[in-house]
Amino acid sequence: MSDLPAASLAHMNQPDLDALRPPFSTHKPRILILYGSLRAVSYSRLLAHEAGRLLEHFGCEVKIFDPTGLPLPDAEPATHPKVQELRDLSAWSEGQVWVSPERHGAMTGIMKAQIDWIPLAVGSVRPTQGKTLAVMQVSGGSQSFNAIGQLRILGRWMRMITIPNQSSVAKAFQEFNADGRMKPSAYYDRVVDVCEELAKFTLLTRDASNYLTDRYSERKEDAEKLEQRASLKSI
Repeated sequence: MSDLPAASLAHMNQPDLDALRPPFSTHKPRILILYGSLRAVSYSRLLAHEAGRLLEHFGCEVKIFDPTGLPLPDAEPATHPKVQELRDLSAWSEGQVWVSPERHGAMTGIMKAQIDWIPLAVGSVRPTQGKTLAVMQVSGGSQSFNAIGQLRILGRWMRMITIPNQSSVAKAFQEFNADGRMKPSAYYDRVVDVCEELAKFTLLTRDASNYLTDRYSERKEDAEKLEQRASLKSI
């Protein structure tokens, strides 16, 4: 007799070491970077490009989405060209970096709008589930972690594998030179840490992401739905 009477044992799978260690893909990790400002001098955009250079150094293929022209969520249909561009890039990616300024103690509306346009589900597919995520923010004043804390919540809601490390660049106007490149500093070192860690986590998890995000509750629910359909067909 089972000592787990509330469980459906037929759907409780033991961890599979072979599934956790599949053959590694040989293509470069595909990373999408989003940033949250449209200003002419945008420190989140500068940080996004700095992260892009670092990720390319660590062997990744990087694409950076320009949010200029992206409509507010639900203001246009999902067929809008900028929405389609964003969704196609999200589907293409195996990992993402979200870089937001902190405004009024929170991420910007531009940052949130991009995330809101990425759907939680398309048919039976969850477009972001199992992808890796790194979060960063820039601040005009003292160091804060408000925006990256919110980004972490959104990453969890989107079922992404958010890496432990993160970057918060305080007084960002002091951290970039006239050419838009980040100056050497402890802040820059942390950005390197984050990019290196994201590359490692993406390589480690991308081939096993479907298995890592396979859930008992969903296996059980799918089996019940299948049983209901079979019962209807037999009538």
